[in-house]
Amino acid sequence: MARGRVSLQERVRRRTRAGLVARRAERELFRRNFDTSPDDERHRFLFHVHGAAGVGKTRLVKEFEHLAREQGALTAYVDETSGSVPEVLEAVCRQFALQGHRLKDLERTLATHRERRHEAETAALAALDPAPDGAPSAGGMALARAGLAGLGLVPGVAPFTAVLDPEQLAHGADRLRTVLAARFRSHEDVRLVLDPASVLTPVLADELDAVASDVPWLVLLLDTYERTGPFLDAWLHDLLTTDCYGVLPDTVVVVTAGQHPADPARWGTFADFMTSLPLQPFTEAEARGLLAERGVTAEPVVAEALRLTGGLPVLLSTIAGTRPAGPEDVTDPSATAVERFLKWEQDPGRRSAALAGALPRLLDVDVFAVAADCDRDRAEELYAWVETLPFADRLGGRLRYHDIVRAPMLRLQRGRSPRSWTDGHGRLAHAFRTWREQTESGRDTAGLWLDETWCELRLGELYHRLCAVDPTAVPDTLQDLVEACDQGEALAGRWIRMLEDAGRDAGVPDAVAWGGQLAGALAAGGTEGVLDTLLTWTVPPPPPPGAGQPGSGAAWTQPGSGPVPAGGAYPRGDTWSGPVPAGHPGYGTPPPQTRMWPQSRPVHGTIPDRITLPAPLLARIHRDRALAHAARHDRMAAVAELGRALALTPDDPRTLGLRGEFLRAVGLLTEAAADLERATALDPADAYAWASLGATRLALRHPEGARTALDRALALKPDYGWALVRRARVARELGDPEGRLSALDRAVAADPDSAWAHCERGDALRAADRDREALDAYDRALDLDPGYASAYASRGVAHHRLGHLDQALADLDRALELNPSYAWARERRDAVVQDRDG
Repeated sequence: MARGRVSLQERVRRRTRAGLVARRAERELFRRNFDTSPDDERHRFLFHVHGAAGVGKTRLVKEFEHLAREQGALTAYVDETSGSVPEVLEAVCRQFALQGHRLKDLERTLATHRERRHEAETAALAALDPAPDGAPSAGGMALARAGLAGLGLVPGVAPFTAVLDPEQLAHGADRLRTVLAARFRSHEDVRLVLDPASVLTPVLADELDAVASDVPWLVLLLDTYERTGPFLDAWLHDLLTTDCYGVLPDTVVVVTAGQHPADPARWGTFADFMTSLPLQPFTEAEARGLLAERGVTAEPVVAEALRLTGGLPVLLSTIAGTRPAGPEDVTDPSATAVERFLKWEQDPGRRSAALAGALPRLLDVDVFAVAADCDRDRAEELYAWVETLPFADRLGGRLRYHDIVRAPMLRLQRGRSPRSWTDGHGRLAHAFRTWREQTESGRDTAGLWLDETWCELRLGELYHRLCAVDPTAVPDTLQDLVEACDQGEALAGRWIRMLEDAGRDAGVPDAVAWGGQLAGALAAGGTEGVLDTLLTWTVPPPPPPGAGQPGSGAAWTQPGSGPVPAGGAYPRGDTWSGPVPAGHPGYGTPPPQTRMWPQSRPVHGTIPDRITLPAPLLARIHRDRALAHAARHDRMAAVAELGRALALTPDDPRTLGLRGEFLRAVGLLTEAAADLERATALDPADAYAWASLGATRLALRHPEGARTALDRALALKPDYGWALVRRARVARELGDPEGRLSALDRAVAADPDSAWAHCERGDALRAADRDREALDAYDRALDLDPGYASAYASRGVAHHRLGHLDQALADLDRALELNPSYAWARERRDAVVQDRDG
């Protein structure tokens, strides 16, 4: 480029920054902060920008970033596209790397966090083993996570399996911690799963301290704080005001920006170290300055612009960009911003492009090409022009129209040509679906929910389907919301915001109210509150006669109670919720009565107060609530929830099998057998139901029938560890010690990390008078689960048989410490004491 010439990109930046002419005081205050040393009491470490929508918060924060870089600062900008502390740190790493400073240790720790989060699924299964394989799904596991959270577990570990053996769940969350510790072999890895911020943030602090020697300042800018603050504010306060995460270099400056002032209860004591920057609409003098900067000086024009905009910077910039010649050329920009702007743009392609660019929530060249319905070369040309528009905010490598301008643009298109509106959103929905399907190729479905790219594409697809009046979009959105709840509050919140956005942008006020209610439920009760809210909205179809009762439909009783009516009549108790992944029967195929998005242009009140969700979706929710009850050891409440699920889907073999297993666990063996017989009849290929039926028949003292059922399970799944252990117990009852040990050898080979299988194998070796080998098996079980009371007791008996009285007492004492009501261990301890004392 010839010396003295200015690049196109620089022209764009200058035009964008010109809109900040009236924020000189704020800009100068921020810039001067870099002229003061951190040990100067005038220096501020935190700036909080706040004000209503349209006052220019994001534009000012972007200007702060520019000013910081002019001072040589390393900067990172984060907004609501990051939904958790780890995601924020991912964004910081990416942006620092683009500026030539990689935070390699933090990148590695974040990669480990992602790996350990995935591995935690297996570890959580071990915490709740033994369990018949396959009955619960990832959604139910999330509910069990919620149940264990009530015992003090930090939320964030998913998923958990559902079928809970009473002997293996004595210690709930504490046991999960021990199993995670045994699996990961590192306390830090356990914390990285249970409380990632506690591990990641000290690494961040160390990295910032190291890079501080290379740059004069480090600036973190956290925008849209009204959305990110709920998960960031407490973390940021601890980071800046305590040493719980380590020490930060004093050259760190943080900027937060949102609609609300800083919380005085949290930040009051930090007031001397921070500056609050409330933004108001421009004063008349400031507004005149901005208009003059853009060449609008004729007094009648200026007066009309001031009257219509109320001083909102984004609207003033829009009017200034039209170069109005007289007051008649100035119309209300909040109503016809685009019309007024397009009046002065002679290229019809550009006029269409400006409108088309409003349809997506975020723009890049690929999305814009679809929205504008043009070829790639033309899209590149038009997109470069759209980047210069005063209301097109830059967000990373993409654009986002300011809401105050985008909203009237959308209203204009909806009203002018409903068919073009539908066609445009339909094209975008198809494109997002195509891109999403490309990311899915050859990948495990469950892992997609951890992929940010996939989630963003799916959200875009659903948003445009809702706006295009796709009649299946609402049920698919709610199905996905149930799914998103499994991944935690951050992802569920994104689905809820998408529903709100689509309702607002498509002109469906009641859908916005839906989103608001769901958002309130999420804030008050987490993901379980969201699913409970969905249930309260529904009008479920009437159950078929007799549906919901175990087995063939005959009445059955809880010990000490009267008959249980169809659908279950036990108190519902606490509500918990969570999703089941795609693949469940009925997923994606809502019945005809599913609530549809309005087919005509919607008006307020067209959506009824209550909605009808697909019966399979409601059944999923009830089944997952059952899993949460079971995680809290309330299996009878779980049985009642499963009755409600079966009232909706009476022939679902998986739900029947799950209820049968819970009934077995609480000792209602006849009822359990009835459910399980029916489940295996409906699905003879369900190894889970056959295995549970085998265990039930064994408890009913029908070992031959138990052997038949377990052999069927193992024929379907030869490496089924739970069934192998139960098969070994059948062999014990049938007097087949070789068969017992053979089954347990297969069990530990199939699942070498199952403490239960190793302990059962130790018992078989001890019964065969192979006590020394039994000790090795018990040692392995306790390596895997240091809180396993039964393994301590059994090892104590083996030591006793070998004459190791002190070791026997130590193990039996430990077993009783873990489980004071363990009668068998107490009897064995008394026997050891009697032998010791003569």
